[in-house]
Amino acid sequence: MESFLQEEVNKFMKEKNKSNISASDYQKQAKETAIFPPATALEYLTLGLVGEAGEIANKVKKIIRDKLPPENWKHDLPSEIGDVLWYCAVLADYLDYDLGKIMENNLEKLHSRKKRGVLGGSGDNR
Repeated sequence: MESFLQEEVNKFMKEKNKSNISASDYQKQAKETAIFPPATALEYLTLGLVGEAGEIANKVKKIIRDKLPPENWKHDLPSEIGDVLWYCAVLADYLDYDLGKIMENNLEKLHSRKKRGVLGGSGDNR
């Protein structure tokens, strides 16, 4: 019965273009696909993250330059965002941090800043 219910949940989520995977589960699965030189893991993962983020920036630059409507690019960006997410997940794992906990902490920080009226501006200690 439980597997039938889970199948129905998965089907519903897929139809709604949603997922039911947790950040921690994603991180565990991402780690299983990670191949990088252990001696330079921090550098490799950081450069990979920046490289993938750069790919998003380059696509957005071309969207702006060519004044492309969303139907021309909206389906391309999620794949690139996924690549960024993979590097975030594996980098967090390398640093022995749970991705879900990082996400929670980040939201707590942002909600605190919003409550105190300091979302704008700069600096980590606002």
